[in-house]
Amino acid sequence: MNIQRFSPAQQGTGAFDGGKIIEQKPIGFPGEGGAVKRVGPLFYWAWAFTPEDGYIPPHPHQAFEIVTYVIQGKAVHGDSLGTKSTIGAGGAQVMQTGSGVSHEERFVGPDMEGFQIWFEPDLRQTRYDQPTYRQFEHEQFPVQEHEGVTVKEVIGGQSPVALKVEAHMRDITIQAGGEYVLELAAGRSMAVLAIRGTGSLGSADDEASAALHSKDFAVLDAGGTSGSTVVRAAADEALRLVAIEVPSETDYPLYNKR
Repeated sequence: MNIQRFSPAQQGTGAFDGGKIIEQKPIGFPGEGGAVKRVGPLFYWAWAFTPEDGYIPPHPHQAFEIVTYVIQGKAVHGDSLGTKSTIGAGGAQVMQTGSGVSHEERFVGPDMEGFQIWFEPDLRQTRYDQPTYRQFEHEQFPVQEHEGVTVKEVIGGQSPVALKVEAHMRDITIQAGGEYVLELAAGRSMAVLAIRGTGSLGSADDEASAALHSKDFAVLDAGGTSGSTVVRAAADEALRLVAIEVPSETDYPLYNKR
């Protein structure tokens, strides 16, 4: 298992609405300063913050699959399909942009934060699809709790969110002093972002683990054999992380290869 870690300083940054929305970008666009350009078909991951209210005016998308996931506060969505919707903490908005759609976004606090995550399916096919929009409330997602670990499936598995891209996204909280094993099959990669607390990430051997702090980002690559790594929460506080698993390589050409 190959593990690379990236501090907040090694990630990209961005801003909208005159700085009312600021973003940390574990995976950003060229020129935004991030060390990670993509993980397989996962090619953009922005973590947005706004203390009160921020607006992004209408803009177009085509062919990609875009998921907005709210950590706290609200996300308001409008699009050229006639959609007007609002979701709160734990909810998700899913756009499969197909032949083309324009949308606008408003992030509403206090202290709103959320992700926007872009996946690249086979554009040779999806650029001809009818664009769609779906939204899901927190209560619609399956949540499992076991031995101090809470795992919410956001994409794939038993989640109601299924994409063209073979992706699996989990929102994981490990109580203080607990641990969770991340497993990867051969040919799979995982992007992991710590959003609360501190802990460690690495081998089952404590001495081979490295610290993981809030806002740290890691990329795991199983290579040609399956493997696993252990995430541990610090003894005095819980650790919350979001993990997105995708194929390391696709059987279709990636347009946004960078």
